[in-house]
Amino acid sequence: MSLQTIIDFLEPVNLAEISDDEGFRDTQLGRHVAVYEEEFPDIAHADLVLVGCTEMRGAGIGITTTDAANAVRKEFYRLFHWHNDVLLADVGNVKRGATLQDSYAALRAVISELLDQKKRVVIIGGSHDVTLAQYGAYAFREKIVEAVCVDAKIDLNMDSHAPADHFLMEMLTGEPNYIRHYNHIGFQSYFVHPHMLETIDKLRFDCYRVGRVKENLEEMEPAIRNATLFSFDISAIQHAHAPANRATPNGFNGEEACTLMQYAGMSAHASTIGLYGYATEYDVHGLTAKQLSHMLWYLMDGVYKGKREAAFENKDAFNEFTMAFAEVETVFLQSKHTGRWWMQLPDSSFIACSKTDYMAAASNDIPERWMRAVERS
Repeated sequence: MSLQTIIDFLEPVNLAEISDDEGFRDTQLGRHVAVYEEEFPDIAHADLVLVGCTEMRGAGIGITTTDAANAVRKEFYRLFHWHNDVLLADVGNVKRGATLQDSYAALRAVISELLDQKKRVVIIGGSHDVTLAQYGAYAFREKIVEAVCVDAKIDLNMDSHAPADHFLMEMLTGEPNYIRHYNHIGFQSYFVHPHMLETIDKLRFDCYRVGRVKENLEEMEPAIRNATLFSFDISAIQHAHAPANRATPNGFNGEEACTLMQYAGMSAHASTIGLYGYATEYDVHGLTAKQLSHMLWYLMDGVYKGKREAAFENKDAFNEFTMAFAEVETVFLQSKHTGRWWMQLPDSSFIACSKTDYMAAASNDIPERWMRAVERS
């Protein structure tokens, strides 16, 4: 498949409609995006490629399609352009298939081709089960991934007929499987059966309750930095900050959601990022679209910051600490550019970690992140 072939799956963007026939000023993002309007854009130098998705049938809420991507574009393209060296392209919306599986296949094909072009893909819109198509692009290429989902619920509810409620079952247990590790960020305990958490723990996957995350948001940065696939359901955001979220009044506030997206942008590994669960019909004053547009702005900010990180080969750019804990000797690296931390595993590879892990090791305790990584290896 080629870029020319995937055009068959895509609908172009109507910029006149997005801008209310006003166009965009030089200071606005809309003027600085290579958009598929009449011709497919040159994406050769793009750092982020936006792909809209209109498929909502998997949510089982009676809404089959959504204009979420265009609603978000409308707000996003109006924002001020701050990051001159972060280049954006927008290849339009994936056409809705005759069946849900057809929509998955079309989106999977588009994402897969963009990954082949070494692009970071941002999927906007669709119900949360569309994450299956996002994952499918890696599975098709037989690429082992680490996945992060931000969601108020853990979508393993096999009692529901809606794929959005149980898609994780197929993603985490389907064969062949390409998930090396899974992190779930922001679950709300009253939505999750206790036995489900026990099962996930036995699989050596990590789940972080929303209260724990809010207490120390920075601890999520290493989990997201290690991820290949990042999927964000708007149900994780408080209703007050994202009125289209009707699942719960609680969750992350708008700024916290933006910070999590910034972490995804800073990651050198996160090659697909999805924003899901937004039904425009439930929005109030376009506030959810505004929230998601701000999250995309912070994603760009993260890419900008991530570009300033030094390569591991550049030893002078890192502080190196060799230490022993529980009779194990290991190395911690701290970036002089960004302050981020890494720790070495017994196989000599490095994984992202936090200062908390370093402080634990300095106290002769085994960092939990290190221990769980070793258990999985």
